Amino acid sequence: MDAAFTAEQDEIRRTLRDLLTKRGGPGEVRAAVRTAEGHDPALWHRLAQELGLPGLAIAEEYGGAGCTATELALACEETGRALLPSPLLATAVLAAPLITALGTPEQRAELLPRIADGTLTATLAVPGGSMAAALGLTADNRAAAWAGGGRAGGIQARPDGGGGWRLYGEADRVLDGHSAGLLLVAAHTGGYPRSRTLLFLVSAEAEGLARTRLTSMDETRPLARIELRDAAARLLGADDGTDVCGALADTGSRAAAVLAAEAVGAAAGALERTVAYVKEREQFGRAIGSFQAVKHRLADLYVRVEAARSAAYYAAWDAAAGPLALAQALEAARIVAGEAVQLHGGIGFTWEHEAHLYVKRAAADELLFGPVHRLRDHAAGRAGLFGAVTADGPVHGVAV
Repeated sequence: MDAAFTAEQDEIRRTLRDLLTKRGGPGEVRAAVRTAEGHDPALWHRLAQELGLPGLAIAEEYGGAGCTATELALACEETGRALLPSPLLATAVLAAPLITALGTPEQRAELLPRIADGTLTATLAVPGGSMAAALGLTADNRAAAWAGGGRAGGIQARPDGGGGWRLYGEADRVLDGHSAGLLLVAAHTGGYPRSRTLLFLVSAEAEGLARTRLTSMDETRPLARIELRDAAARLLGADDGTDVCGALADTGSRAAAVLAAEAVGAAAGALERTVAYVKEREQFGRAIGSFQAVKHRLADLYVRVEAARSAAYYAAWDAAAGPLALAQALEAARIVAGEAVQLHGGIGFTWEHEAHLYVKRAAADELLFGPVHRLRDHAAGRAGLFGAVTADGPVHGVAV
């Protein structure tokens, strides 16, 4: 394994950082979240057209750059540093890989080029609001009850007799669900005896679809409630026994690596602002950053951020390490954001200061994709650290 970044990867990071320094400051972020889209459409267009961010990990045959998860992780580290509200995570990290893995050749040819050039945004909608369980991050998504099931619960799908499908149900806490042009909806079909979970494509203009933007803790992560009342849909891929839960889990592992890099960027951004502040803030005639106690606290935070960054970069290379890297990065983001508020003193508690934005991002990400202890528990269980692993899962206890 060569841990050095290529010149192209360094250029992606440098170019994006320069742009977001000019266009992604705290003032711009606050203005962007108050738009109807929940992000700055002009900036998103520039990120898509000039930098090709949504198409970084999409194959060249579909208009993408054909890069790997590493490039996407580096890009998301920079968007995390700026707390940039954008459809990048929902579209490029969650939806595009599922379309690539499950879509028919015709569906890939129809949708992926539009995602790559930024003209189409997409997101994943799962019933119950448990994104972490659906992606297999905190539980086995085949055994967990995240999708409801049977004749009631979750989202139900039935053929309409003309080759299409009809969906009925609700999904909460859908990332960018109020503005995405395409929804990938997880729904049950087959009734109680043969119930199985499949993914369906629902257009934003579909009849019977209602979308409501929710008030969320972190405004830079817009969430929505999706209501489907006999809404028209297309099956993603073919109903030929494809392992949908396996595709969701594979996407979850790769998404966890990218999310880890984004959380590391947020932690690093909070730490950089704190270091700059303690160099300027004076007490007893000297900068508070010169006091040993403050230096020790900052040194501990720096080590925590760098350890999380190393884990995120490794996970970008080996997706199997994604959930553990995500746990470490989310923990680092939470601790660094909390310490940033403390070290900013009284100003850190004010609504006008950006410190609270980092606290909210750390807390909201852990609610959406964690919590940390469950990420670690599930990873340890899969590794058999608590005992033997059977077909029904790990047997907890002391292995003998």
